[in-house]
Amino acid sequence: MASPHDLTFQEFEEAADLLSSNPGASTLSISSSGEVKVDLSEDEDNQQESSELLGGEKQTGGFWTFEYYQSFFNVDTIQVLDRIKGSVIPLPGRNFVKHHIRNNPDLYGPFWICVTLVFSVAISGDLYTFLINMGDPGYHYRPQFNRVSIAAVTVFLYAWLVPLGVWGFLTWRQSVERRISGYTFLETVCVYGYSLFIYIPTSILWTIPVYWLEWLLIIIALVISGSVLVMTFWPAVRDDTKLTAFSTMAVIVSLHALLAVGFKLYFFQTPTYTGSSHSGQQTTPAANHTTLTLGKHQ
Repeated sequence: MASPHDLTFQEFEEAADLLSSNPGASTLSISSSGEVKVDLSEDEDNQQESSELLGGEKQTGGFWTFEYYQSFFNVDTIQVLDRIKGSVIPLPGRNFVKHHIRNNPDLYGPFWICVTLVFSVAISGDLYTFLINMGDPGYHYRPQFNRVSIAAVTVFLYAWLVPLGVWGFLTWRQSVERRISGYTFLETVCVYGYSLFIYIPTSILWTIPVYWLEWLLIIIALVISGSVLVMTFWPAVRDDTKLTAFSTMAVIVSLHALLAVGFKLYFFQTPTYTGSSHSGQQTTPAANHTTLTLGKHQ
């Protein structure tokens, strides 16, 4: 029968050779009292170095460096298409920031949406003016390139100044009311940028010279894009006072509607024919003849 000394753990030569060849390996030792000790000091050092390396990859330089702005465009085509789909098909109860942005806001999609909207509104408005005056013999087509500049100023000012105001207001209310949640400035710009996508196909359909259809398209586009904004910013203000919450939503929707109506009234003007020019050409000779007749009788 084996003695108690024969049952104790012993250090073998093979284990000693392995430790000498790899001194940084994890070791397990069992003391005579039965305690098990695991030496993971080297693994912890490796994990710390790995975390430092991963953290260094996410760090960006100052705002004057290219890497700082490159992080704002760190999205792929699938993400952009998913966010566009979410802005066109808003589902009830789905917050655009939580379900589509997911802590990764970008400026790639909003920038190109704004650029496309500028040219879409300007070119479609010019085409609409040509189509609606095509039957007028006195109309001579002239490209209105100044509309591109006006559309660019309008779209980009709206896409930057309005989110800045909303973000500033939510930040202020968050400091006053601790229970108020908010979004970062980049998330707010991202939401507004993608909410403008619906106006691109709408502006193309505005070239159809049907008065009631034009206003119907405005209402549909406003309901879709306005729903994205309301479902995104309502959770951030619903815990505030009722007057503040509903007033904030009313201002956000009103500014969005003002942009759509402004597009329609400026770039897609419907000319009003009063018939004064044609009647003037017909009555002027008769008036002259009457004047000459009266002069002869005198």
